[in-house]
Amino acid sequence: MTFISMKFSFSCLFFRAIRTIVQSSFPVKQAKPGPPQLSVMNQMQQEKELTENILKVLKEQAADSILVLEAALKLNKDLYVHTMRTLDLLAMEPGMVNGETESSTAGLKVKTEEMQCQVCYDLGAAYFQQGSTNSAVYENAREKFFRTKELIAEIGSLSLHCTIDEKRLAGYCQACDVLVPSSDSTSQQLTPYSQVHICLRSGNYQEVIQIFIEDNLTLSLPVQFRQSVLRELFQKAQQGNEALDEICFKVCACNTVRDILEGRTISVQFNQLFLRPNKEKIDFLLEVCSRSINLEKASESLKGNMAAFLKNVCLGLEDLQYVFMISSHELFITLLKDEERKLLVDQMRKRSPRVNLCIKPVTSFYDIPASASVNIGQLEHQLILSVDPWRIRQILIELHGMTSERQFWTVSNKDFSHAKQLFAACLELVTEFSPKLRQVMLNEMLLLDIHTHEAGTGQAGERPPSDLISRVRGYLEMRLPDIPLRQVIAEECVAFMLNWRESEYLTLQVPAFLLQSNPYVKLGQLLAATCKELPGPKESRRTAKDLWEVVVQICSVSSQHKRGNDGRVSLIKQRESTLGIMYRSELLSFIKKLREPLVLTIILSLFVKLHNVREDIVNDITAEHISIWPSSIPNLQSVDFEAVAITVKELVRYTLSINPNNHSWLIIQADIYFATNQYSAALHYYLQAGAVCSDFFNKAVPPDVYTDQVIKRMIKCCSLLNCHTQVAILCQFLREIDYKTAFKSLQEQNSHDAMDSYYDYIWDVTILEYLTYLHHKRGETDKRQIAIKAIGQTELNASNPEEVLQLAAQRRKKKFLQAMAKLYF
Repeated sequence: MTFISMKFSFSCLFFRAIRTIVQSSFPVKQAKPGPPQLSVMNQMQQEKELTENILKVLKEQAADSILVLEAALKLNKDLYVHTMRTLDLLAMEPGMVNGETESSTAGLKVKTEEMQCQVCYDLGAAYFQQGSTNSAVYENAREKFFRTKELIAEIGSLSLHCTIDEKRLAGYCQACDVLVPSSDSTSQQLTPYSQVHICLRSGNYQEVIQIFIEDNLTLSLPVQFRQSVLRELFQKAQQGNEALDEICFKVCACNTVRDILEGRTISVQFNQLFLRPNKEKIDFLLEVCSRSINLEKASESLKGNMAAFLKNVCLGLEDLQYVFMISSHELFITLLKDEERKLLVDQMRKRSPRVNLCIKPVTSFYDIPASASVNIGQLEHQLILSVDPWRIRQILIELHGMTSERQFWTVSNKDFSHAKQLFAACLELVTEFSPKLRQVMLNEMLLLDIHTHEAGTGQAGERPPSDLISRVRGYLEMRLPDIPLRQVIAEECVAFMLNWRESEYLTLQVPAFLLQSNPYVKLGQLLAATCKELPGPKESRRTAKDLWEVVVQICSVSSQHKRGNDGRVSLIKQRESTLGIMYRSELLSFIKKLREPLVLTIILSLFVKLHNVREDIVNDITAEHISIWPSSIPNLQSVDFEAVAITVKELVRYTLSINPNNHSWLIIQADIYFATNQYSAALHYYLQAGAVCSDFFNKAVPPDVYTDQVIKRMIKCCSLLNCHTQVAILCQFLREIDYKTAFKSLQEQNSHDAMDSYYDYIWDVTILEYLTYLHHKRGETDKRQIAIKAIGQTELNASNPEEVLQLAAQRRKKKFLQAMAKLYF
């Protein structure tokens, strides 16, 4: 007992030594000093010098302390520590204590696992601290920390003899996973972003593919990042690594399925890689499609996108064997209705008379004995599939005889080819006896043709045929009495003209009576004219002012006075005002039918300006072309600014669904989050705006994107998130470096970012010199050495040509912004 307890007590001294060294490296918030007193200051200085001397000795002996603790890990017996009772016994009768020791009953028992757990934790912390100057020892730190976790699981977290901060331990483990990648199960705790980087460095490309497939469900990786990975693989393949050709196709297929699910078009790269399809490629593509959609939870839009993609792949294949592989797959059968598969077969038969794909026929509803509700469902199914007018008439008679509670014209959605056949049949029936009903049918067919084009070739950017544009104009100019005009058709026609940039008609050729009678034509004319006037001088933008006044009226509230029971008069505001040419909800519905980027940008900037003119705005939202709008409103009280703020948010959400890579719209979203104190989300969108216009920061972000105002807002976000080193680095991005803010942020010791690990991203020597002085003043020798090492890089030498200095700055900007993206994406 005496020998073992002495050995354990001796080891405890080294515990304390190592722990003191580690804790001295942690930032400590300094207490605010009181009034200066010479005696107190002298005492504080003496204490500081004494502490530094002790730390210096402990650091010099750190290697010996580590050796002792490593040796302590080899002990495999439980330990006993003296208590007051055993010490008293030892003083009175040493032999008796030794006797108790031999029977293992004396003193306080410390299990071997508890001792090893504490030693592993302290050694891990010591190794981790040394990793800043010698990265190889991070491996030792990782081993010790994960061994600590295992031992805690064995002995429990409430052990009396272990003082371990489990939150700090979890942070250590996470940091070690990034600094020292491992192939064991612990790597599963990494973020997908880190996992991809680790796999690329190690050449584990199959794991990258699995991560991308899983990401098609979670959507956690940015599209730009996934594209940058594919570009990197393409570059390696072009350098002669032919083994990567298959990997490139698989990664491209994963990215393509992600694009399809989010409503984007198929990339040119995928079409090129799929020019020579084979069984393996099709098998893999079907696997990606199957694993990228959860059919039970997926929306109808997602299912429709996937179904359309599989149909297009089939239509692009020449080998019927490959077509059958897709059409017989479970996913294809689930997503496409029987009739859709029949249509696909018919199209394939037109290409080749030998096509004979087996499709299960639809069971007739006459053969199924069932309840009335089941029979109604079967009849509705037949109604969707049938194109024979007389058969449809018979089904409708039977349906109306069974129930009068449903509108059976709504049972099918986007079945354009069938709908056109039915309208043609209706048109043929009514032409002879009802000219008015015939015109109604023609109007509905026009709406159908607009939807068909927009949902089909229009999505790929193909302009509509000239006869469709002529029919749209004809409908807008139609003045037939007693013909009911559906508002939705007028709305779709004007949106159609704006989406396909028919500005000439809307600005110059539209009849005057239409501007007075049709509010959507009036709105379309103002939008088209404002877009047309944009290149001109500000004084000539009269239309922009007219559009401003129209929207302000739509967003105004009508007020009325009401006398209460107490005789007082109160003001009541009506949310949906009738002062404008349409309600705000109608305007929003119309805007959500637009897809033309310039028109959407104009509308968005108008609402942003209207949002900014209110008196209580602290942080303005920025937008492109915002300067064309008036800067004030005569009667601010009349505008419903709450509704305007809601509209701005809805419009940004809609525009980003149209194009999530528009940097101007991303900046607006970031400004909204900034104005509402959501600083982490704001940084996410500021960084995304820079990423989409710089090839994920591989090129310089254009200065009109990262303006000084945007950089200052990013600085404020980082400051309020206590990421003070990031603040100092961002101060370099300004046109004139803000040294005052940079120095003030570096003085903060309660920083939540990586601090000295960011020093490699600083290119301004003045800031680095200040860091050197600051660490010297604080006695932080290790961090001072890191700052000195950063200053000593030859590319930062002030004698270098300006081109070299600019290149060094740009390289550090790129690495810093990519590191920020890892944190906030």
